[in-house]
Amino acid sequence: MAEEKKNCWEVKKCGREPGGERAHEFGICPAAEEHKADGIHQGKNGGRCCWVIQGTLCKGAVVQGSYTDKFCADCQQCDFYRAVKKEEEPKFKVGLMILKEMKSKKSE
Repeated sequence: MAEEKKNCWEVKKCGREPGGERAHEFGICPAAEEHKADGIHQGKNGGRCCWVIQGTLCKGAVVQGSYTDKFCADCQQCDFYRAVKKEEEPKFKVGLMILKEMKSKKSE
C-alpha cells in the first residue's frame, strides 16, 4: 500500500487547516479550503499545490498574493514545494497546468 501524501499544513504545522489550533486566531488558510485543487498531487484541497493558491498564509500571519506574485520570490525556495516536486516527478504538474485544471473544475 502506498504511503499517504502529506499536505502543506501537516508538514509545515501551521495549524491553519479546518479545526487547526491556530485557525481561530489567524483564519483557515485558502489552500486548506480550495476544493477545485482537491486531488492534485494526491493532496486534500490545495494541500499539495499551495504555491498556486492565492492568499495563502505562509511566513506566519502574512497573506501572500497571487501565484505570479509569490512563486518566484518564495515558493521555489520552499522545502515543501521542493519535496512535492521531487515526490511527484516525472508527473509533477507545473503551476500553469494546475491553474488550468482548477479553472476547468470551476466551470463544470
